[in-house]
Amino acid sequence: MVLLWGLSWPATKIALESVPPLWLATIRFGSAAACLFVFTAARGLLRFPPRADWPIVASMGLLQMMVFTGLGMIAMTHVDTSRAVLLAYTTPLWSVLAGWMLLRNTPTRLQLLALFVGLAGIGLICSPWEMDWSAPGMVMGSAFLLVGAISWSVVILHVKRHRWQASPLSLAPWQMSLATIPLAAFAFALDGPPTAIAFDLPLLELLFFTGPVATSACFVISAEYGRRISTFAMSNLTLGVPLIGIVSSVILLKNSLSFVFMIGLGLILLGMTLAAVAATRRGRAD
Repeated sequence: MVLLWGLSWPATKIALESVPPLWLATIRFGSAAACLFVFTAARGLLRFPPRADWPIVASMGLLQMMVFTGLGMIAMTHVDTSRAVLLAYTTPLWSVLAGWMLLRNTPTRLQLLALFVGLAGIGLICSPWEMDWSAPGMVMGSAFLLVGAISWSVVILHVKRHRWQASPLSLAPWQMSLATIPLAAFAFALDGPPTAIAFDLPLLELLFFTGPVATSACFVISAEYGRRISTFAMSNLTLGVPLIGIVSSVILLKNSLSFVFMIGLGLILLGMTLAAVAATRRGRAD
C-alpha cells in the first residue's frame, strides 16, 4: 500500500502532462469508485449508507478526496513532485493544531515539540532559500498543498470521533462518488469537456495505476488490514509514502534535492514521528 501510494505521485505528475488536473482527479476517483462498487457488491457489502454515516461520507468525500486531491493536482502543475508529496503529507502536524483549535484538546509538550519541529521544516521548504517565489504559481501551489493537508487533518479528527454504522470499506465507493461529481463539474467549468485528451495506451496505463490500483486497491488494503496493526505502526509506515514519492521522483522525473530541502525533509519527518508517538501515548493515557 505504502509503495503504491508513493509511486502514484510521479505517475500523477507524468499524467498531468496530458490531462488537466481536475479531469485527472475526476477520472481517478470515478474509476476507483466503479471498482469499489464492483468489489463491495461481490463481497456482499454494497448497500446505501445509513443516515448516521452520511456526515463521514460527506467529510471524507468532500474534504479528504475532493479538496485534498483536487488542490493537490492543481498544485503539481506548478510545484515539483518532491515538494508536493512532502507538503501534502504534513497532515499529522496539522491534526495536532486542528485538535487544539476545534476540539479544545490541549496538546502535550511532545505534541507541541512535534508541531514546532514540523513547522520549522515546512518553513525551510517554503523559504526563499529553497523556493523561487517569483516562479508562476509556485507560492499558490505550495499554499494549495498545505490547505489540502489541513483539510485532511480535519477529516482525521472526524474519523476518530465518528460512530460508524457501516464499515469504512462499504462507505468508500459512495465517498469517492461524492468527490467525483463536484470534481467533474469544476473540471467541465474550468477546463471544458475532456474531448481534447488523447487517451493513448501509455496514458491509459497511468490512469489505471492512479485510479483502480493506487486508489481503490490501496483503500481496500488500508480498510481491511490497517486495523490489524497498531495506530503507531500505521502512522510510522505511512511516513514511507512521502519518502517513496520523493525517491521515485528523483529516479523517474530527475528531480534534484537541495541541501536546504534535505534539512526540511528531516525536520518534517521528525515532527511527524514525534506526533505519532505523542498520539499513541495520549491514547494509552485515555
